[in-house]
Amino acid sequence: MSKYIINGGNKLGGKLNINGAKNAVLPILAASVINGKENVIIGYPNLRDVNTMVKILRSIGCKVQKTPESIVINSENVNSFEVSENLVREMRSSIFLMGPMLGRCGKIKISYPGGCEIGPRPIDLHLKGLREMGVKISEAHGFLECTVEKLKGSEIHLDYPSVGATENIMLAAVLAEGTTVIRNAAKEPEIVDLQDFLTGMGAKIQGAGTSVIQIDGVKNLTGVEHKIIPDRIVAGTILASAAITKSEIIIENVIADHLVSVLAKLKEVGCIVLEKNSAIKIIPPSVLKSVDIIRTLPYPGFPTDMQAQFVSLLSIAKGTSIITETVFENRFKHIEELIRMGARIKVDGRVAVIKGVPKLTGAKVTAKDLRGGAALVIAGLAAEGRTIVENIVHIERGYDNLDIMLQNLGADIRKID
Repeated sequence: MSKYIINGGNKLGGKLNINGAKNAVLPILAASVINGKENVIIGYPNLRDVNTMVKILRSIGCKVQKTPESIVINSENVNSFEVSENLVREMRSSIFLMGPMLGRCGKIKISYPGGCEIGPRPIDLHLKGLREMGVKISEAHGFLECTVEKLKGSEIHLDYPSVGATENIMLAAVLAEGTTVIRNAAKEPEIVDLQDFLTGMGAKIQGAGTSVIQIDGVKNLTGVEHKIIPDRIVAGTILASAAITKSEIIIENVIADHLVSVLAKLKEVGCIVLEKNSAIKIIPPSVLKSVDIIRTLPYPGFPTDMQAQFVSLLSIAKGTSIITETVFENRFKHIEELIRMGARIKVDGRVAVIKGVPKLTGAKVTAKDLRGGAALVIAGLAAEGRTIVENIVHIERGYDNLDIMLQNLGADIRKID
């Protein structure tokens, strides 16, 4: 298994360009099935999950060409309604194919999805929404078989603003008869990016980024060329790396509006944050301050995907900080690893109480999930001595060469296969 070896204590510096967003590109790749035309996706991140989605698209009959700059998908000859169980187990986002396949072909057979172990992420909201649009769903032997004569527009109220359910219903509604309204929709920037991709091919959608999205079904769609938005979680992770190592850096190709809650907390720990056009400069303090409370919430609240990185950052802040995880119940697995590095953290259910220590020390630790793994890398950058982060396959699901990104900023980190 691959691992990172980090010699801590180096100052970072310089500029870094942020790649396209993982959470935007995966539903957009799935959406390329819907129009049966050629679609060009620019500025994608080169991730394991992206490669898995490409394999899934090829397995159902799409032609996919991948260059370092773009992915070109021709979905004219979709010839299979069954998605390989092995590929679905690799990645939760395979579930995004349900909406487009039902809209285009009227059926799909797919197994229950896999992914990181951060607690249950049920897809019942996806299924409930699709049923309201007339889809018949039978569940047997770990598979979902979905069929529909013709999708019908519907008023759908989500019990929780689920990003995945919002996107899947949007995708199904594009070719449905009539109008679909999604209430209590998720507001994440990645949903706005999906709307932009779909309207580029002629879909009629408005309201993405608000709690009410309206989709008027259309009969025909064209091909589209689309550039993926920058990854706000990668941007936040790099800013946290700068803060924990007390380093000034500049990140480019970012949308500061997507990072408002993260930037607010960086300012709270004492960082100066300067925004200009599509760049952010961070100037950390010599002593990081604790924060009273961070509560993870759906966007525009503080992202659950940045919680672990802030646990690392606050572990060396002066004073006591409290983090409450409200989104996923099993998302503190990185904490026992941070404790091995000298952090003083107590967990009670969904609350972590972090008492800052003067320094962390290098240790051998294991990434248990994607963002928790990134948090251990961040801790290793600031720790005294050598940190070995094992099982980095999780980290590589969401970061396009995190080691090289950090090397370019001056970190002493290398990957060993």
